Amino acid sequence: MLVAQFHSLGMAVFMKELEFDSRSKGTYEITENVAAVVRESGIQSGTVSVFNKHTSSSLVLMENADPSARRDLEMYFDKLVPEDTPYFIHTYEGPDDMPSHIRMALTRSSETIPVFANQMMLGTWQGIFVFEHRRAPHRRRIVVTVMGE
Repeated sequence: MLVAQFHSLGMAVFMKELEFDSRSKGTYEITENVAAVVRESGIQSGTVSVFNKHTSSSLVLMENADPSARRDLEMYFDKLVPEDTPYFIHTYEGPDDMPSHIRMALTRSSETIPVFANQMMLGTWQGIFVFEHRRAPHRRRIVVTVMGE
């Protein structure tokens, strides 16, 4: 696991790599894991960047109060980019291979969130989620970088 800390001209940078296991397609909340890195950094004011190191999963800021909102998102993407699309060429890893790459490209691989008083400034119902686009379980690596003072 990568952990790095730098200080230069009053600006601090703290970086840590986290690992998560997905069970199948769906959303997996990592808000508290990222918040723990922010607290560990000791940085009071700045930003936190969360970066997903994969091309078949993504990151989304999404409602974390009602799981049905995330299920609706997942069903929407299943209809928007269906598996077994006959004209997809890149299917080496199965029928969910190319759809997972398209779903990732339509969402995001990183998020940036303001930090104040050593806490993320998320909205009341916002959470950070790994959006897994593959059916098989995968180990996902997420780089969290906190920068500020």
